[in-house]
Amino acid sequence: MTSEISLQQYLASMAKRTGVQEDLGSILLVIASTGAKLAKAISRLDRSAQLEQVNSTNADGAIQQPLDVLSHKVFVEALGKIPITFIASEECDELIEIDADATLAVAIDPLDGSSNIETNTSIGTVFSVLSADSVSIFDKNLGDIQKAAGFLFFGPQTRLILTCGDGTSSFVLDPEDDKFYQVSDALRIPAGQHEFAINTSNYRFWDDSVRYFIDDCIAGESGPLGENFNMRWNASLVAEAYRILVRGGVFLYPGDSRPSYESGRLRLLYEALPLAFIIEQSGGLASDGIERILDMKLVSLHKRVPLIFGSSDRVQEVIDYISGDAVENTRFPLFENRSLFRN
Repeated sequence: MTSEISLQQYLASMAKRTGVQEDLGSILLVIASTGAKLAKAISRLDRSAQLEQVNSTNADGAIQQPLDVLSHKVFVEALGKIPITFIASEECDELIEIDADATLAVAIDPLDGSSNIETNTSIGTVFSVLSADSVSIFDKNLGDIQKAAGFLFFGPQTRLILTCGDGTSSFVLDPEDDKFYQVSDALRIPAGQHEFAINTSNYRFWDDSVRYFIDDCIAGESGPLGENFNMRWNASLVAEAYRILVRGGVFLYPGDSRPSYESGRLRLLYEALPLAFIIEQSGGLASDGIERILDMKLVSLHKRVPLIFGSSDRVQEVIDYISGDAVENTRFPLFENRSLFRN
């Protein structure tokens, strides 16, 4: 292994250094150990069983895959054995209340990207640990009650990306002893990178401001941004987030004109919030295009939001387009030129 510092040792050291709650470390160790078990289940399950429909939907109305159900079950069972106030799962309509006397809660998307299972594309688990009960989670800025966030990334390696508000660290699972070991700390998102990630098949549904930004990226050196860009998109949020942490650039999942997409598609509590904490602890920025994600309040358990995250310079560029500040200087001659989307 690159490091002999285990996740348990890292959390113990961090508790001494920063004074974080002891219960927080216990929760994170349970999530990590459950993730290690889930990694084995994902790799060992029979493929035909993985693809078999279970004829049920989650709280978002999406059809659940067998691995969705399994992931939700194993995390709820594991977390239900320790003192937390509640579990908020993307796969469940309501809060799962555990211990009213506890002080910390867990919000989790047990298996993000399950639509990629059949193509064997990287999938993951996204989570936040919050200082909240079933009432206070709805009446405070979410960033103010967030104590930790992370995601498990089931790829060629199983990675754990974690922040407790003191920078972002990366851990890798050693399959021989089922423990996570630190491979890097103080992750910093590179600035000035020329990559954007967005599903361009939805171009016709976007607001003009988003179209303008993508048009200007595609225009390259001859366009207003004066730089050549590469596009990335693999439809796996954890994979997109990990690439941003390592390579920089910007990820966009805007709202659009399709029914049920007007306010964005990603869930604030289970996806946008934990990723925003991780990204900002890595020197980046996360926004819905107008408001910082960590300044938002939860008005409903499964609230959706547009999500833009990445290096601060690139995210600010997108925000400037949405506000109109950048568009004044770039429109409208380029928009009338031929591009990838227009003849």
